[in-house]
Amino acid sequence: MQPVYLDYAATTPVDPAVAANMNEYLTAEGGFGNPASRQHAQGRVAAQAVERARQQVADALHADPAEIIWTSGATESNNLAIKGVTDAYAGQGSHLITLKTEHKSVVDCYRQLEQRGWRVTWLVPDETGRIDSQSVEDALTDDTVLVSVMAVNNETGVVQDIAAIGQLTRARGVLLHVDAAQALGKIPLNVNIMQADLVSVSAHKCYGPKGIGALYVCRRPRARLNAQMHGGGHERGLRSGTLPTHQIVGLGKACELALENLHSEPGRIAALRDRLWQGLQSMPEVYRNGSDAYCAAHVLNVSFGGVDGEALHAGLSQQLAVSSGSACSAASQESSYVLRALGREDELAYASIRFSLGRWTSEGDIDSAVAAVAAQVERLRALSPIWGVA
Repeated sequence: MQPVYLDYAATTPVDPAVAANMNEYLTAEGGFGNPASRQHAQGRVAAQAVERARQQVADALHADPAEIIWTSGATESNNLAIKGVTDAYAGQGSHLITLKTEHKSVVDCYRQLEQRGWRVTWLVPDETGRIDSQSVEDALTDDTVLVSVMAVNNETGVVQDIAAIGQLTRARGVLLHVDAAQALGKIPLNVNIMQADLVSVSAHKCYGPKGIGALYVCRRPRARLNAQMHGGGHERGLRSGTLPTHQIVGLGKACELALENLHSEPGRIAALRDRLWQGLQSMPEVYRNGSDAYCAAHVLNVSFGGVDGEALHAGLSQQLAVSSGSACSAASQESSYVLRALGREDELAYASIRFSLGRWTSEGDIDSAVAAVAAQVERLRALSPIWGVA
């Protein structure tokens, strides 16, 4: 039997409707042409499909389709946003702001920029993972060019008040970049309400294919970017490369389904997450990481006292597909930098599980997960020489 899949924050299975739509643009019988080859019918069919998908992504963000740039995923979108802005505005400032709990693709960009002479303010969230907009305002200077804040944290599911931050940055003429990879289809997204200048999304976090994403680039007021990939001048000159029609169509369809399900899916998943948390709370020394009031429905991050983290994950691997945090940091043997930033000690941060639920999660899956975790935690605590010692 396959393990119960509770790692939707790492990747989601492609929705069958998305896969069927993608298949129409792969073979000679379908729209396989190069979207840039508009001199013939096959190219025009592909180009029309690309623009239809651009509209679908724009609709999910309440944006204009002309503001959507195709990328290979949220990591590239984050890199293009951050490096593209700092290249374009290098003569107008030298200060950047972000959070210590951002995704690695943001954190590592800012670390590289520090090495190139940019000054970065690393904001520390409170113990729930939330950042106060006042902290952002206090960090802003006349030299600030860009602020990056994730809409929904990929490890804890914590939702930030992007609209409050956007109000501050827009008033000061500072660009706001939002990594919305974990937010698309999970919470309502409106670039106008957020007053965001750049928004990164990824298909494979919302039941679309891997290898495709998009970057929203605001046109009014205009966010200027310097391209990071050069070639044929595709995507308004911001991202060269032949467009993968089938993947783009997949992202578009996934966004369409996300909008359709936004009124019902988060509520169903939130009920399952609460069922999971209630089941895990029956054990002693179980700690929820992040905010219970400001959390996207699909993520629950929990630390277990008195157990070895590596042994816990190894013991669960045959029954549950879960993770200890971001899939992009899985190669690291260190405890989660996100949880450490929230004040968790190394031992508890290391003995944490990120449960992430999705479209095909059932009550039976949740009950199986609670039983499996309880059995493993009880087994490991029984083996511990210090558990239960006063």
